[in-house]
Amino acid sequence: MFESINFQQEFLGIPLGRVTISFLILLATFVFRKIFDSIISKQIRKLSDKTKIKYDDIIVSSIIPPINALIIVIGCFYAVSVLKLNFIEGVDFKEFLAKSYKTAFAVIGIWCVFRLTELFVEIIKNLIEKSSADSELAHQFTPMLRQSLRVTIVVLGGILVIQNLGYSVGSLLAGVGIGGLAIALAAQDTLANLFGTIVMLTDKPFKVGDWIEFKGVDGDVESVGFRSVKIRTWAKSLVTIPNKLITSEVIENWSAMPKRRVKMKIGVTYESKPEQVEKLVIKIRELLKNSPEVSQDFFLVNFTEFNAYSLDILIYYFTVSTAWAEHLATRQKLNLEIMKLVEELGLSFAFPTHSLYFENQLSSVNSEK
Repeated sequence: MFESINFQQEFLGIPLGRVTISFLILLATFVFRKIFDSIISKQIRKLSDKTKIKYDDIIVSSIIPPINALIIVIGCFYAVSVLKLNFIEGVDFKEFLAKSYKTAFAVIGIWCVFRLTELFVEIIKNLIEKSSADSELAHQFTPMLRQSLRVTIVVLGGILVIQNLGYSVGSLLAGVGIGGLAIALAAQDTLANLFGTIVMLTDKPFKVGDWIEFKGVDGDVESVGFRSVKIRTWAKSLVTIPNKLITSEVIENWSAMPKRRVKMKIGVTYESKPEQVEKLVIKIRELLKNSPEVSQDFFLVNFTEFNAYSLDILIYYFTVSTAWAEHLATRQKLNLEIMKLVEELGLSFAFPTHSLYFENQLSSVNSEK
């Protein structure tokens, strides 16, 4: 079968023998990549899963895709080099192939380092959690660290690739240095937002998921980025606030409440007897004392004022739950119980009334009749 094949015969100007060898190299490359991806990599993942250390899992998942790409690049390099192509006159194909190989190898290395940033971020996250005993700080800081590391790797990797292509990196860096001052002046707000981010991470006025109020914006913190904080309002709109404003204004963090306050007054009519008002105060105190939804650390119930049309009783307490729905449910339950107490004692709630007195008018009218 192979005796009838003339390997010296050319195909597109290339000896058929070289084309055959190149094809066999490519075939072997893809077969080996399939074996590596289907068998070897799975065995490596199984071994890493058996260990209690999670860092090796991150390493394995980070390097396997670049290794797959590296196998393809090496196979293609040897397959193409066997062909000894020289289509363009004046171009050294070997030099071109070597530069292409170095560039591809550099890109794969940058990609591998890019993926391994997850390992570094995970190590830093664990160190922060152990040193500060604050997992929230770690969760807020690590996404920013991950982004900054990846941007740095991409920039440095791009410079490395440009250098491998034969361009002068020195002149490029000089040009960047000349324009750096203008960029820094234009990026004043960006730097201010970045420093605001650092202040928020160290001072921790709030965390992702907290309910905050800031200059009329009321809602949950959805994300904290390098430049801004995103707040999801109760109307479900998304408000973006620059970090430099967050650190220079007053922030009210409602989620930081250990308990939630209720302060209200009820008024009964002036027809109420002192004994009835005193009993009502005592019974409301007992109601609060026996309610598990009410914080027992501090509460007040006192007859405080003689109002224009009512005898006012101050009711001051805290609900154990700070959740809005549970807080309202507790208030409703207690308000209904207070209404029942007022009715049981034969009292009535007061409302604004006005009494008019006419002097000598009625008697004069009767005399005329």
